[in-house]
Amino acid sequence: MAIEIKAPTFPESVADGTVATWHKQPGEAVKRDELIVDIETDKVVLEVLATADGVLGAIVKNEGDTVLSDEVLGSIVEGGAAAAAPAAAAAPAAAQAAAPATDGEDDPVAAPAARKIAEENGINIASVAGTGKGGRVTKEDVVAAVAAKKAAPAAAPSKPAAPAAAAPVFAAGDRVEKRVPMTRLRAKVAERLVEAQSNMAMLTTFNEVDMTEVMALRSKYKDLFEKSHNGVRLGFMSFFVKAATEALKRFPAVNASIDGSDIVYHGYADIGVAVSSDRGLVVPVLRNAELMSLAEIEGGIATFGKKARDGKLSIEEMTGGTFTITNGGTFGSMMSTPIVNPPQAAILGMHNIIQRPMAINGQVVIRPMMYLALSYDHRLIDGKEAVTFLVTIKNLLEDPARLLLDI
Repeated sequence: MAIEIKAPTFPESVADGTVATWHKQPGEAVKRDELIVDIETDKVVLEVLATADGVLGAIVKNEGDTVLSDEVLGSIVEGGAAAAAPAAAAAPAAAQAAAPATDGEDDPVAAPAARKIAEENGINIASVAGTGKGGRVTKEDVVAAVAAKKAAPAAAPSKPAAPAAAAPVFAAGDRVEKRVPMTRLRAKVAERLVEAQSNMAMLTTFNEVDMTEVMALRSKYKDLFEKSHNGVRLGFMSFFVKAATEALKRFPAVNASIDGSDIVYHGYADIGVAVSSDRGLVVPVLRNAELMSLAEIEGGIATFGKKARDGKLSIEEMTGGTFTITNGGTFGSMMSTPIVNPPQAAILGMHNIIQRPMAINGQVVIRPMMYLALSYDHRLIDGKEAVTFLVTIKNLLEDPARLLLDI
């Protein structure tokens, strides 16, 4: 009986998807809950699992084809037998004739002394050609294998596999070009960036924050923090999220959005945190971040980072958000103008921490300084509001006790 393989049910925010990779080919055996095909949307890659044991039948949607929600991708023949591999058709007698003599175990017949030397030197006894009677592995055979192993040059370390989205590498002097289609994620990012710049009155205001107090607090308590919170590490992002949620309470327009001719004010702070992955930049959302502790924020961000690297972020985790924070400083950025993610009204950009001379109480001192950037929709947020919002974040970070005292 043939069972249809269908695309997942996409949420309203996802119109369609693209068949990214078939992990099985027609005629190959599949097991229930085994991954058989990936569907790439403009947000995440969705995995389609087998719903029964059997054999993959006809493929209806090939790699690169566009699919709609619940559309048929192919079929599974339940209980079918997999096509026999050509190698399996080889005569057992031929394989038996080619095999070395054995003593009833998985490895060849070998003298006890030969086995001992092989074990001491990390030699697989089955890989040693025996010169003794009936193919028996002798002590001299193993000694020769050990000598050959020591004389062989160290193997060059293998290069890690390049991510799927990596740009091609060309040899110097080559006048060649390679045309590849955009991934759905990259195409959607491009579309939204153009949309934001076309439909918003977007401006950016800048300030700088002295990170001395936050760095001192982190340095003093990071080990105790990690021990007390089951391995969760204390980073800088949690301080920025907490400062942002406090500032959003004081300036609700920064946490609002425009819907047609209406302004929608949100009584919660769902903070999007930009995370880099092999597929590009993704923005999972910390729900109700205003209610979260520093440990909960750091734990949530760490989980998002791992899921982004593994391609396991769900659509729900990347949908919504009332305000976004992006940290270009991770890659060494000193200054940037982040683009607002519609329908949000603002985005905060963090940057690299740089030791710079500063005038403090008439004295020149070296301080760890970071530039902050707030891009905002001027249709909704006035310049005074934007500047004061950013100054509030600056003040909270330069005196972290304010976050605890709510002042």
